[in-house]
Amino acid sequence: MGVIELFILAVGLAMDAFAVSICKGLAMKKTGIKECLIVGIWFGGFQALMPLIGYFLGDAFEDYITKFDHWIAFVLLCLIGGLMLKDALSHEEEETDGSLSFKTMLIMAIATSIDALAVGISFGILPDVNIVAAISLIGIVTLVLCMLGVKLGNIFGSRYKSKAELAGGIILILIGTKILLEHLGVINF
Repeated sequence: MGVIELFILAVGLAMDAFAVSICKGLAMKKTGIKECLIVGIWFGGFQALMPLIGYFLGDAFEDYITKFDHWIAFVLLCLIGGLMLKDALSHEEEETDGSLSFKTMLIMAIATSIDALAVGISFGILPDVNIVAAISLIGIVTLVLCMLGVKLGNIFGSRYKSKAELAGGIILILIGTKILLEHLGVINF
């Protein structure tokens, strides 16, 4: 997996956390660099940690699932992307508060990084993934986007939340489809 693919994947994975960061910023009365950093570090840290955990899980079971790895990656990425699309297209409003407490941030960081765990499993079974580069890029991209999200949420409100989730879902589905098509020999990038 090349740097461009990893970057696009990182952006796709970060969209959930970015959307939540926008809501966080919306709920905060004041957002300075400190608040933006707290949110960015929580979300970026977990978005980097979860694929690493998933990678080791995928690597441990590689011998058992090598025959089906492309299908597993495809299904996981499409499932995650589909759920993001569903959330983006639903008209339900999520409650978000401006709290940056340990408990609140831990729960939100875990919730927004579950998809990264599944992607990490895919990393563990794909042959050409540099896990250090992947988790570093995912963590940094998420950190930056979430810091930006807090500030934008504070300035513009929740108007772009569903668009961010929609974009993230589409990106993950496209990457899953590309992995499957490459393995089946339909395309070669």
